[in-house]
Amino acid sequence: MGERRGRRALAAAAAAVLVGVLTTGCGERHAEAGDGKPHAPAAYTGVEEIPETLAPDGTTIRVGSPRAKIVVHVYEDLRCPACAEFENQGGEGLREMILSGEVRAEYTLASFLDDRGGQGSKKAANALRAALDAGRFVEYHEVLFAHQPEATVDGYTDAFLLDRASQVQGLRGTEFDAAVKGMKHRDFVTASEKAYEKSGVPGTPAMKVNGKTVPDHLSGGLFDKDLLPMVIGAMARS
Repeated sequence: MGERRGRRALAAAAAAVLVGVLTTGCGERHAEAGDGKPHAPAAYTGVEEIPETLAPDGTTIRVGSPRAKIVVHVYEDLRCPACAEFENQGGEGLREMILSGEVRAEYTLASFLDDRGGQGSKKAANALRAALDAGRFVEYHEVLFAHQPEATVDGYTDAFLLDRASQVQGLRGTEFDAAVKGMKHRDFVTASEKAYEKSGVPGTPAMKVNGKTVPDHLSGGLFDKDLLPMVIGAMARS
């Protein structure tokens, strides 16, 4: 815990310096409309309003405004404890930025932790893809990380995934349940793991901002809801 606090302090200092250096001369933060006036991004009042789609590459799940000028790409394995720490702590800061319309998040779901035994990562990624079909990816993604089973337990079973899906209004139904039990999106899961392997990121969780990987000296900021927006802003301006 002491090492993690130290990494966050270092990230805070580095991000603050970057923001201070890069703010001068940046101009308008928002794109301009045809009349030359600043054009504010679309804002959402709740997570149920956030657009969520599958990108043309067939593996990237897009969450947020298509007009967002900042794209935050997140790489996660559902069985990864550090990913749960990121989502349950820093994730709130990212969600607020998505709701503002200034940031779009993109997710690549890895499943390499199943190599140690089990199939929970694959099952969870498949279930999240099924939730996307139902327009409930954001809510279900949040629920699964909030209730992540212990790392040593292959806890993302069909029964567990369906039980947690019951906490998301409008998600459970014949089609979703069948997709979970039958691994309907098996090909998506396999392709997503390959996309993760080709991404060049060092592990999970990992983040790219407008295509640039968040460096190690800023990575501690991913786990703090107040610091994360500062890190994203610094990366976007660099």
